Amino acid sequence: MSDLLIDPPGRQGPGQIGGHAVRTLELAIARRSDGVLPGEHRAVGLGSGTELSQLRPYVEGDDVRHLDPAASARTGQPHVRLHVPERTLTTWVALDVSASMAFGTTRRLKSDVAEGVVRVVSRLGVRRGGRVSLLRWGATASATRVLPPKGGRPALGGIDRALAEGVAADRSPGAESFADALQRLHRVARRPGLVVVVSDLRDDSRWERPLAMLSRQHRVLVAEVSDPREHGLPDAGIVVMVDPETGDDVEVDTSSTRVRAAFATAEAERRADVAARLRRCRVQHLQVSTDGDWLRELGRALR
Repeated sequence: MSDLLIDPPGRQGPGQIGGHAVRTLELAIARRSDGVLPGEHRAVGLGSGTELSQLRPYVEGDDVRHLDPAASARTGQPHVRLHVPERTLTTWVALDVSASMAFGTTRRLKSDVAEGVVRVVSRLGVRRGGRVSLLRWGATASATRVLPPKGGRPALGGIDRALAEGVAADRSPGAESFADALQRLHRVARRPGLVVVVSDLRDDSRWERPLAMLSRQHRVLVAEVSDPREHGLPDAGIVVMVDPETGDDVEVDTSSTRVRAAFATAEAERRADVAARLRRCRVQHLQVSTDGDWLRELGRALR
């Protein structure tokens, strides 16, 4: 285990992930998928595959290996069969392991829910010959890494080991920003596929442009993880709040109705701003919470 990552106190894990529930899901692929090995996902254009796309007369330049003997004999004119190409799908998972993910006040921590989303997406990603890659960000540079795309048990085993390392410790210096992580992912994810981002989206870096760039080439799903206590303050008197990522602290009188109302308003505005920025990037936005049925919400998004 890296000494820059910790197993956060209060870790509960994602809970029961029913095999039947996962088997009913499928990663929906929009527009494009591509890879170097044959698979069962449609790719753009024409090529080798099992599904017939077109049967037409032969023209000069066509591959003679595509000639259809039956159609040619029936019509008395050479005909070729063109098929829908099939390619493997590569799923790129970008996981936020910043210190703010080690927070939760209900059933589990945000990092527990994020772990569950990553596990389900990974299991779906290796179906039908697919491959999965994991990019971990939000920790220091030495603790941040990318698992190369793999299929089957080797891919799931590597992701399990990465998840077991936990999240960044409080006040980790030099933590990688969301924008930097997206730029790094854009450099390595060269072939069109599926990108799944799992984060609490509490990073104020300028991530819109790199996310929009990714969405032009890939289908992108952003799973935003939150906790109900982040949306409003309880009436608990005077409390000291500490930002786990920067170490900044502030004393707040939560018994004040005006303070609680101002906090709730500011948080609602922040979440609305994040949602608007994601819409401008043309990505799919999924919200999951530590007190809800995250697997059900994920299933709705994937369907």
